[in-house]
Amino acid sequence: MTRLMATVACVAMALSAVPAMAAEQCAARADMVKALGEKFHENPSAVGVVNPNVVLEVFVSDKGTWTILASDTKGQSCVISVGEGWESAMTTAALPGT
Repeated sequence: MTRLMATVACVAMALSAVPAMAAEQCAARADMVKALGEKFHENPSAVGVVNPNVVLEVFVSDKGTWTILASDTKGQSCVISVGEGWESAMTTAALPGT
């Protein structure tokens, strides 16, 4: 949970004052989603609201690559983090007699 809070804090800071270097990793959300799909075959996997002005999205490919985007209410998205080896946890209910 602490890691999640740290990520959320980073997102808020990234969108409130985008440094010049991070600005290169920002674009219109529609363009970002299109590029992630075409270049990396990543599709939306999870979404969460950071605050009334920022939404955090996780895009994942079948090969395990992933990208975390933060999008503001004006349609601007910034890459927060990228990586490989994404695994989705599967929640299964225990069935009686198993």
